[in-house]
Amino acid sequence: MDQDNNSEDESVGPSEDPSEEELPCLPPGLSDGEAVELLWQLRSQRRQSSPELPETVTCLTAPDGSVLYLVGTAHFSDSSKKDVATTIRAVQPDVVVVELCQYRVSMLNMDESTLLREAKDVNLDKVQQAIKQNGLMSGLMQILLLKVSAHITEQLGMAPGGEFREAFKEAGRVPFCKFHLGDRPIPVTFKRAIAALSLWQKARLAWGLCFLSDPISKEDVEKCKQKDLLEQTMSEMIGEFPALHQTIVAERDIYLTHTLRQATRCVEAPPNAQKVPAVVVGVVGMGHVPGIERNWEKQLNINEIMSVAPPSRFGWVLRTVIKGVMMGMLGYACYRAGGTIGRALLSIPSVQSLLETLRPPRA
Repeated sequence: MDQDNNSEDESVGPSEDPSEEELPCLPPGLSDGEAVELLWQLRSQRRQSSPELPETVTCLTAPDGSVLYLVGTAHFSDSSKKDVATTIRAVQPDVVVVELCQYRVSMLNMDESTLLREAKDVNLDKVQQAIKQNGLMSGLMQILLLKVSAHITEQLGMAPGGEFREAFKEAGRVPFCKFHLGDRPIPVTFKRAIAALSLWQKARLAWGLCFLSDPISKEDVEKCKQKDLLEQTMSEMIGEFPALHQTIVAERDIYLTHTLRQATRCVEAPPNAQKVPAVVVGVVGMGHVPGIERNWEKQLNINEIMSVAPPSRFGWVLRTVIKGVMMGMLGYACYRAGGTIGRALLSIPSVQSLLETLRPPRA
């Protein structure tokens, strides 16, 4: 996904930095080549050679001399948004890569109030969509995680993903900056995570997510930007659900490293298309930073972490039983309601959608 350079302005905080300015109006009469060269020179002037960056930024170098500035963030944090904006304005990158996949890209174009409303609203349509997209068990687990996100949203009054939206806007202010989605598709992650857990582990995890009610403050969120606290939390999670940590964190560390390395390659500079080292900004959760650092110079094979095992026999039996129960309940309701009311009930869009999800797949 490439970002176009006309995103809506929203100030992160007061600043006199000229790099906050929108793209300048070019003088009339310039040829395409002259305009490209002028914008390239403008970006070079804005780019700081030795920038003072937030302590959440890690610098990694590729073999060709390209540089990655990796911003570790907390997903419900105003200061993380400022860290992202400060970094992009200072280094004027060629590419910005964020920890999102194509299934979550819609959050980049939503305003804060819409996202707050969507994050708090876990309804039947979302349940059906999650099950249709990810399968029964993975879909239900996604709904439970959405419930956790809704709990945090309600506690903090803040929509998730603010740092990604900030990166999207700031990238639009940098000439020639491309915007890439760097995360593994979420259906793959959920399906691999569920397949890796035993039935008992699935039950324990679902129970814990269903009854999550601990209060969360903005100070708690900011602590998530401290690497030592993150490592301690990850260690606790490894002890309880090692398979879950492997699929949700460690495997995505590998995938994110792969996409970041793909982005951190030489670019062509005008006017003669000479290859020069690239400058890249990566925006990821702080919990992924240590894994990306460990994997940065390793040989990686992402094919191994993209495969999804076929459903287990138990999963097939469980889905069949649930489908049978729901069809029976719907049929009984129609019988009790009578023919006319039953037909009216079947004409309701939500009921038709439910029947569509229960229909067996075509061979």
